Amino acid sequence: MKSVLTTLIIAGSLLCQAANAQNSFKVIPLGVKGGTDESNLSAYMIAPQGSDAYVCLDAGTVHYGINKAIQANLFQGSASEVLKKNIKGFLISHGHLDHLAGMIINSPDDNTKNIYGLDHCIDILKDKYFSWKSWANFANEGDKPALGKYQYTVLTPGAEAPLQNTDMQVTALPLSHSNPYQSTAFFVRYKDAYILYLGDTGADSIEHSDKIHLLWQQAAPLLKTKQLKGLFIEVSFANEQADRQLFGHLTPYWLMSELQDLASLAGADALKDFPVVITHIKPGGNREQVIPAQLKAYNPLHVQLIIPEQAKLLTF
Repeated sequence: MKSVLTTLIIAGSLLCQAANAQNSFKVIPLGVKGGTDESNLSAYMIAPQGSDAYVCLDAGTVHYGINKAIQANLFQGSASEVLKKNIKGFLISHGHLDHLAGMIINSPDDNTKNIYGLDHCIDILKDKYFSWKSWANFANEGDKPALGKYQYTVLTPGAEAPLQNTDMQVTALPLSHSNPYQSTAFFVRYKDAYILYLGDTGADSIEHSDKIHLLWQQAAPLLKTKQLKGLFIEVSFANEQADRQLFGHLTPYWLMSELQDLASLAGADALKDFPVVITHIKPGGNREQVIPAQLKAYNPLHVQLIIPEQAKLLTF
């Protein structure tokens, strides 16, 4: 099993680091797992190639991940300096702690920036976290006094918005994460290139939803024209997990099922060797070995599977 995981990591690294002159984005994973290890939870810094102005896609782990990136020579200076200088904002997919705890904990030492999310996510931040009940209100809205360090930016589904102090734009679309609870997918654009990042999501058929299918309808034209450079999508559990116990998450089987739906819209050829980054593997038992093995064993569209590692640079 370990050899399968190593093979996927090496293959992803080789793909992402080839032909740098053609790459549009760089991504630094600050955390990649779906629970248990609070030092390695979902958070991905993304910036255009040639820029040091990043936004963070989710923020489960921040300070520890930045320190790991400094140790890997991806940044100079202290973690506090990188947080203030390089992270220009946070895109938060949903209100679960493993996707935002690092942002909350580091907020006293942070500087002014935007928090972007759909209305359901911003409401949770206002009501449950920056509330003076669980944490000081460092945001510009909600319980008084509102300290105003963070500016809430409510995204409208399907409408592109600028990511302030960067050269990137974002479009958010809703996902179903244990229906009726919602999560978010983010299309991040730089010039004519896109990265698609999904927060936690269940399969449409399990969630009794059409959210992923509607997302694929937006992604398919970009995939066909090769403007979509990569997809970040979760696989939390192995195939042995019963459907009724997925709690709004994917398995290797359900990921491939959803990708086949995308292929029905974009064509199977468009997905061959397309980079698919597997996020949010939940530690426990031997899942971290079994999930990569199951993905490799059943990959009918021949996508390029990438298992990200904390503080290992990815380029697209």
